[in-house]
Amino acid sequence: MPASSFAQLTVANLLCENRSNPVGIENLHPRFTWILAGEGRNQSQSAYEIQVSKSKDFSGDHLLWESGKIVSQQSVHIPYQGPALQTLERYHWKVRVWDENGTVSPWSQPAFWQNGMLEDDAWKAQWITIGYEEPSSRPAANMRHTFSLSKPVKKATAIITSQGLYHAFLNGAKIGNDYLTPGWTSYQKRLQYQVYDVTGQLHKGPNTLAATLGNGWFRGNLVWQGRNNFFGNELALLLQVVVEFEDGTTDIIGTDETWKSTKSAILSSEIYHGETVDARKQNPDWLTPNFDDSNWDGVETRDYGYDHLVATDNEPVRKQEVIRPDNIITTPEGDKVLDFGQNMVGFVTVDISGNSGDSLILEHSEVLDRDGNFYTTNLRAAKQRNQYILSGNQDHFEPHFTWQGFRYVRIRGNVTGYSLDNFKAIALYSDMGQTGDFYTSDTLINQLQHNIQWGQKGNFLDIPTDCPQRDERLGWTGDAQVFFRTAAFNMNVNSFFTKWMKDLAADQLDNGAVPHVIPNVLGENAAGSAGWADAATIIPWDMYLLYGDTKILDQQYESMRAWVDFIKAKSKNDLWNTGFHFGDWLFYRPDDDTDGRSAITDKYLIAQCFYAHSTQLLVNAAEVLEKPADQQLYSKLLSDIKAAFIKEYMTPNGRLVSGSQTAYVLALHFDMLPESLRQQAADRLADNVRNYDDHLTTGFLGTPYLCHVLSRYGHKDLAFTLLMQQTYPSWLYPVTQGATTIWERWDGQKPDGSFQNPGMNSFNHYAYGAIGDWMYRELAGINSSEKPGQVGYKKIILEPHWDLEYQSEKVSKQNKGQLISEVKASLKTYYGTIVSHWQKDPEGHYTYTITIPVNTSAEIHLPTEKVKESGHPLEKSNDIKVLKTNEKGMVVTLGSGSYTFSTE
Repeated sequence: MPASSFAQLTVANLLCENRSNPVGIENLHPRFTWILAGEGRNQSQSAYEIQVSKSKDFSGDHLLWESGKIVSQQSVHIPYQGPALQTLERYHWKVRVWDENGTVSPWSQPAFWQNGMLEDDAWKAQWITIGYEEPSSRPAANMRHTFSLSKPVKKATAIITSQGLYHAFLNGAKIGNDYLTPGWTSYQKRLQYQVYDVTGQLHKGPNTLAATLGNGWFRGNLVWQGRNNFFGNELALLLQVVVEFEDGTTDIIGTDETWKSTKSAILSSEIYHGETVDARKQNPDWLTPNFDDSNWDGVETRDYGYDHLVATDNEPVRKQEVIRPDNIITTPEGDKVLDFGQNMVGFVTVDISGNSGDSLILEHSEVLDRDGNFYTTNLRAAKQRNQYILSGNQDHFEPHFTWQGFRYVRIRGNVTGYSLDNFKAIALYSDMGQTGDFYTSDTLINQLQHNIQWGQKGNFLDIPTDCPQRDERLGWTGDAQVFFRTAAFNMNVNSFFTKWMKDLAADQLDNGAVPHVIPNVLGENAAGSAGWADAATIIPWDMYLLYGDTKILDQQYESMRAWVDFIKAKSKNDLWNTGFHFGDWLFYRPDDDTDGRSAITDKYLIAQCFYAHSTQLLVNAAEVLEKPADQQLYSKLLSDIKAAFIKEYMTPNGRLVSGSQTAYVLALHFDMLPESLRQQAADRLADNVRNYDDHLTTGFLGTPYLCHVLSRYGHKDLAFTLLMQQTYPSWLYPVTQGATTIWERWDGQKPDGSFQNPGMNSFNHYAYGAIGDWMYRELAGINSSEKPGQVGYKKIILEPHWDLEYQSEKVSKQNKGQLISEVKASLKTYYGTIVSHWQKDPEGHYTYTITIPVNTSAEIHLPTEKVKESGHPLEKSNDIKVLKTNEKGMVVTLGSGSYTFSTE
């Protein structure tokens, strides 16, 4: 076989709008992405060709658009440019590429996408609500409709949304495998609908559509003081099925006045408080055509309109891992408690039999108290309680419109004879694909990574929540922005945050202020806090850097600019020293403050730093989007902001008025100081850390950047020491206490087993997990170039920290003197998987194995000039180019492929 044939590229992993075979796309010019594979090194794409067809047959009249051969290396986010697309139509597409030598690949296997409702007049269904007087307990509502089909079905598509949460059914089977639909958005402005292919669920003759509606976020208990009906007080359903028959005709079945309604067996359902289900009231036949619904009530139609309905951008919430309980504990107080071994988010399913009317009650908590008893005080008003009333037959129970955050489940009620086999926990989170893996030779760091990942899973449930268990569970902007880069390593959060940023823009106040939480359920006065509202600029810019897509900047640009303009309007002489700010939230405070070291970082100093940072990101976005007037205008503003900072907060010798770690971290990370004074400021920061016995003292805003700043200014060993610190406050302290997720507070549980203030003490709160970004980018060394045309890992920078030392004898003793001797990380990008794997043997020699995806290039930083690749001197390699050598080592560039470097 010729060598060129052996090395031929292949095309796989086709994505449309960042998803595989998506259904319900509203973009009139959907964008295509593909991943290339090939043997050997230095392989790249030189051209591509795309074909789009109305069917799986790409010939004749079926072929809708072909791009022709396009000379380009671009393989991500390429827009469709063919004829106008049609509502609900399914389109198939495939691609082939030419490699660097001009050899063409085979055509890829076809992929598809299906459009959503591209025009409002495509909606024929009517909004319906219940036709009976609703009890004060507001049980979930059942709705149903039977219809008949007289012809064979070729294709059927269901489009569904609701006020409240819905489960929809067709002929007894649930439509789709999504949960908590239609998701949480700013409902009056953006209510999502879902699109499902239901062809296989329909048949000739009678068919039954049905749905159950629950309160959910729409009208359920939200935030504090038992508030209900935030978005409205009436559950409503909008459901439409478009049926295409084999003979070419079409029919539409939708919600209208002919539907029936009644109270369901779900007696109550609240997100915070759980569900009560009475199995005696369940009759599965109600989902089928042979059920007699003559005793049901009718429905009422409503004119809620369609102009606020939008397609679903992000992946749905779905069932994920299944976890069996480790054991049943009998607590000192005599409670029977299931221990699932992992703090998680989802619900417990039960398969059980017993006497009709017997009650099984499951209560959920994250921790046991120091005596080993069930602890729920930190849940505040949230009950997290599911009650199941048995039918007398074999019953299966699981919640429908709620979820819990828990590790432990207390069993109450009068059901007896159960065992571990009756219970299993189902993790529930948005169905984002895992992209990152991170492993080291240190078991505590591996557990920290585990905790970061599970904290993300538990809190990325349609929106990025702060916590998943107490009476809150809100989309706090500050938490989301500090954690974003860590999140984007662990999972593909592109679509997840694209959706959430649209809601941020929708809820942004007219004056440009960004609410503390998105969707905004705290009101107009809860907006404009530094470090929180800056999610409006930080997240879109980081999304552009990590996913290489300018569309997110274009989509969010007006929101970014409005936020900066808000700050400008609130500032005097370019100094932002007004308004409410959370500051360095939940920072560490020493037990004794006799020397004043525990002074809170000046909140207006923090605000000025974020004012500069958001302005800088706006300038960057203006440059990318080619808006020269804005670039010039805001560059001048940025200069004035930094000058005002220096005048107000810095002495002539570079000392800051707040001497805290966070003050120096933010000033350095956001380049607030003159270059000539930055190193001395970084050294002051390092001295501060050492003065606290090599501990951090930062909160939500300082923590994410602390180790980055230390590394940037020559203190990477101190950054490593902080990471490896096991005593409070540190990242590993909760790990030593048995944590399986990230805590809200550095000392949520104290060494004596007692707890922090229960009014603010979540044990699943991802913000401090932002250290993951430093672990991935510095320990593993995986970075993307930030230069135009190289973002999104088109140009990869690998620069791992692999010659680290402890700067603390105490930390060395904690870790028994053992430094990390291995780090292995991988990251799935839109070009393929990057691998960075270094090992150090007992003699001090390093082996560094990397994988660079096809159609990318990389810059590798090596710690010494004495390096071989695959056992050969670098100068004998045609695949590697040495850029520079110095006392710090060597920098080389190379193309795709796998490489193994070794030090002599």
